[in-house]
Amino acid sequence: MATFLYKLGRSAFRRRRLVALLWVALLALAGVGAATAPTATSSSFSIPGTEAQRAFDLLEERFPGGSADGATARVVFKAPAGQSMRDPANKAKVDKTVAALKTGSDQIAQVTDPYTAKTISRDGSTAYVSVAYKVNAMELTEETRQALRETGEAAQGQGLTVEIGGDALQSIPETGAGEIIGVIVAGIVLVITFGSLVAAGLPLLTAIIGVGIGVSTITALASVLDLGSTTSTLAMMIGLAVGIDYALFIVSRYRAELAEGREKEEAAGRAAGTAGSAVVFAGLTVVIALVGLAVVNIPMLTKMGFAAAGTVVIAVLIALTLIPALLGFAGDKVVGRKQRKAAQAAETAAQAAETAAPGKAAPASAEAKANAGTRWARFVLRRPLMVLLVGVLGLGAIAVPAASLEMGLPDDGVKPVSATERRAYDLLSDGFGPGFNGPLLVVVDGDRAAADRTVSAIKGLEGWAHVTPPTPNKAGDTAMITVVPEDRPSSVRTEELVHDIRGATGDDVLVTGATAMNIDFSQKMNDALLPYLALVVGLAFLLLMVVFRSVLVPLKAALGFLLSVVAALGAVVAVFQWGWLGSLFGVEQTGPIMSMMPIFMVGVVFGLAMDYEVFLVTRMREAYVHGARPGEAIVTGFKHGARVVTAAAVIMIAVFAGFIGSSEQMVKMIGFGLAVAVLFDAFVVRMAIVPAVLALLGHKAWWLPKWLGRVLPNVDVEGEGLATAAAPGTPAEKELVRA
Repeated sequence: MATFLYKLGRSAFRRRRLVALLWVALLALAGVGAATAPTATSSSFSIPGTEAQRAFDLLEERFPGGSADGATARVVFKAPAGQSMRDPANKAKVDKTVAALKTGSDQIAQVTDPYTAKTISRDGSTAYVSVAYKVNAMELTEETRQALRETGEAAQGQGLTVEIGGDALQSIPETGAGEIIGVIVAGIVLVITFGSLVAAGLPLLTAIIGVGIGVSTITALASVLDLGSTTSTLAMMIGLAVGIDYALFIVSRYRAELAEGREKEEAAGRAAGTAGSAVVFAGLTVVIALVGLAVVNIPMLTKMGFAAAGTVVIAVLIALTLIPALLGFAGDKVVGRKQRKAAQAAETAAQAAETAAPGKAAPASAEAKANAGTRWARFVLRRPLMVLLVGVLGLGAIAVPAASLEMGLPDDGVKPVSATERRAYDLLSDGFGPGFNGPLLVVVDGDRAAADRTVSAIKGLEGWAHVTPPTPNKAGDTAMITVVPEDRPSSVRTEELVHDIRGATGDDVLVTGATAMNIDFSQKMNDALLPYLALVVGLAFLLLMVVFRSVLVPLKAALGFLLSVVAALGAVVAVFQWGWLGSLFGVEQTGPIMSMMPIFMVGVVFGLAMDYEVFLVTRMREAYVHGARPGEAIVTGFKHGARVVTAAAVIMIAVFAGFIGSSEQMVKMIGFGLAVAVLFDAFVVRMAIVPAVLALLGHKAWWLPKWLGRVLPNVDVEGEGLATAAAPGTPAEKELVRA
């Protein structure tokens, strides 16, 4: 592989104008496709195989036009102290609001008057208007949402408090700010790392091009493939992350090859052949993690995973072709002014030494001096057991809260108090009880007698506050029953009530609604976690065995990753579920951890962790294969890779941390979880635990049974073939160039 990528890198360097033109043409083509494609709607959200989904499907069949999955809104009124919502003046205000809502949008299916539907609290202080829409929340137009907001604002006055709840105001969280912050921080870190604006700009430019092609292609195909408007979010986040990482690895290796005195084209070829090989396998591990989301069997997640995987493939191809081409355009500017002066001084000194004493070795260059990575590696080599124990015990302690993980989907109760949805949630809880914000919808596949028996069975259970009479369909063969729990939607008691209803009734009774759907979604994600982990870690273990030709190194990589992810989950539980340091991160209300969080963290962090593992340890393997002792190989790997991995990790932490400031609890949780996971994996696992374990294992770290060595393909990630068969100036090297 190294030889093939070497040829590809040199070819891209020589034909840089053609390569650059091809990628610009692809970007333009994808952009035109995105601009001319039909506007994508939200992909239909479904959870195949769950009871809540079967109930929704039954409702669509037996209650046609009922918009079972349509968006809903509640306009909540709170009377001033000493007044009632039944007072004539307040009633007139509500009647005016109901009339305005009915004419506010053609997407409205039904508006319920609180005085006829009796949705007024017992003390008369609170009332609400229910609004049902024909389409789901993601398909509502901005004009419809704006009409709802304006109606709520117009209802204010005369001392009335008016707030709006429900999912009708739900919108896709703005993702641009996080990426912008990440790009700015990435630029600063890259300039510090490379000391050259040109070298720093290359990873940013190519990452943006890759994300542009990927996201534009997703947008162009969204309508054809039923890709929701949220599908591009994960693709953008992952594409930006790996795009910067992969380009960073190639540019860093190119500069190292130049520092060793190679010509630019040769340096580009060797960078593609060595660091490029690491990029290919790192990219494969990310693709495995993302495509593996299909095991969850939730169509929306599967599509998101495949779309993001496609963006990763584009990032790999760009790193192997466009980066060498742009390096050809950059010339000497890819090396900082300080490094260029140092190289010129070293060359002058070498020439002077050769003139004064022919045949005498030149003095060691500045490149040979120990850097921070070298000094840290030597420290670990002196105290490997201590470093290993501190790292493992430290992450183990942080991981302890993960044992108390409770999964669910956050509701409006975790939104900031400044949000009208949160204030409406609180008003309904105060006026009608906390369970009123998450009613259960029980669907009875049977006649009126079966529905009445179901009502009696539910009333014999604990945990319900109100059960409505059955509402039959026109045919009389199906009925709906609304059950209001005593506790809030995300509580354990409400989840137990759902399970109790399902256990106390027959197969012809199904429980659904947003609360039940969330419970089923959480259970499905929980059930899929272990199979997903086994698939991703297992396939990546086999892949890394091929890369490193070792059994213990891939095993150590997988175990280290699991440790960092569990520690990150522990930190998430401590902050968002227990409330530790919650005020520091803007957590106003604790609650269950988002159901997608564990699998999402595994998929994203696994890809990035394997990036760092492959790039750092491949350099160690390269030195070991070329004759270095195990300890020397570790030092060499850190000398050339520690700074690059540190820069890549800092960039990713900044990208993810940019989302912590979001007002959306889910976005905040994702940003925090991914940021701490990368922090733990890059700086504790890869920088401390990995070298400590390798130091303790010594030569055994690279052990591979002979029979397995014969079975595994030798892909030559380290570029050993280049070193032996393509030394500068040799016939073999010239043959490679001609090829």
